[in-house]
Amino acid sequence: MSLFLLITLSPPMAKADNPIVQTIYTADPAPLVHNGRLYLYTGHDEDGSTYFTMRDWRVYSSTDMANWTDHGSPMSLATFAWADANAWAGHVAYRNGKFYWYVPVRNRSTGGMAIGVAVGDSPTGPFRDALGRPLAENNEIDPNVLIDDTGQAYLYWGNPRLAYVRLNSDMISYSGGITYIPLTSAGFGARSGNPSRPTLYEEGPWIFKRNGLYYNVFAAECCSEFIAYSTAPTAIGPWTYRGTIMPRQGSSFTNHAGIIDYAGGSYFFYHNGALPNGGGYTRSVAVEKFTYNADGTIPTINMTTAGPPQVGTLDPFVRQEAETIAWSSGVETEASGEGGMNVGFIQNGDYIKVKGVAFGNGATSFTARVASGTSGGRIELRLGSATGTLVGTCTVNGTGGWQNWATVTCPVSGATGTRDLYLRFAGGSGYLLNLNWWQFTPYGNSGGSLLTNASFSVETASGTDDLYIDDASFQ
Repeated sequence: MSLFLLITLSPPMAKADNPIVQTIYTADPAPLVHNGRLYLYTGHDEDGSTYFTMRDWRVYSSTDMANWTDHGSPMSLATFAWADANAWAGHVAYRNGKFYWYVPVRNRSTGGMAIGVAVGDSPTGPFRDALGRPLAENNEIDPNVLIDDTGQAYLYWGNPRLAYVRLNSDMISYSGGITYIPLTSAGFGARSGNPSRPTLYEEGPWIFKRNGLYYNVFAAECCSEFIAYSTAPTAIGPWTYRGTIMPRQGSSFTNHAGIIDYAGGSYFFYHNGALPNGGGYTRSVAVEKFTYNADGTIPTINMTTAGPPQVGTLDPFVRQEAETIAWSSGVETEASGEGGMNVGFIQNGDYIKVKGVAFGNGATSFTARVASGTSGGRIELRLGSATGTLVGTCTVNGTGGWQNWATVTCPVSGATGTRDLYLRFAGGSGYLLNLNWWQFTPYGNSGGSLLTNASFSVETASGTDDLYIDDASFQ
């Protein structure tokens, strides 16, 4: 609980949007865009870690780069019966209508690191071991996949070496042997004072293609690491070193990058130690927006607490999951008995920030799905900050259990325009309530008005289909 209590006791951080997850420590970001949504796959540093103590992987997603939905943990070490430790940095690729998650784990039989692959039918899982054994016994880490324009897929990895295999179209086998990429100073920069590692390349390759050019973004020269990159005319080289992207920053002696284009922008994901008690073993994922230079080179990118600008707005008049969060203080997330995740372990003064909520002409009420194993508490609806304008308060009574769910509704007044919404929780001591989802009712939607000054003509309406009504409320 130390992470969550310290966030609660650190008011200045409430204005930040980076790191993007505050409920747990996250590391090693791997973004993927699918069907117009950005999914982010991460590792999970356990609280109080003094080593890379990691037992599961996590998934988050966003459509606006500001509010992130927590999808929980669809995969853990237990997914791989042959593995017993080290749920470290992985990568997800989409092909054949399925999602393939490549991860480095310790093989119980050999004691060495190996690459496992799990498969899922959805970007949020669940994922299952695709082979029941390692895909590659390499005693190395940090797998990364590129599916080239030709259809050939490559699985890269590397620490201390940089290697690849050619994946078959099934994505769970490969042809030929392991190819080791020559680590030359021309390709990866020169390191001094370490004869066993003469180049800057350290680990964490992130390889992608953009405008006909292949990029290899990697963690350089531990410790502490910075992020550097090389480029090549093909997926297998030859590589030319291009310089630094992100200098040494951020209270973590490691860094791990992922770069992707989404919604017309380019985004650089990384991790640092910015949360309370954060450091090299308790890291947190963050993201920055950037623009490539005209010649395709990548500019220097520095860590910020602001994060990228929001893409669009959030609609409060459709059901929103409580675990869709821009920033939070004190709360945690957990698996919900109703499916998905809920926000829980809520105490007096905790809050959730939801950024860029488009209230338009206003809202008349707020509805939430809640549960409480005690006597409950209150949900204060505030605009602009956790102590900002109060536009409504919902009282939550005890429901007889933390997963015994009920729906509550309360009136709202003064919520107009596009504002940052804070759900601030108040009440007595101890845990107050759990929150599963919420939704506002827009101004003018009374749910029972009768339209009497119009007539309708309907032709060829039969079967089952979607019905759309514009500019009318009727019964």
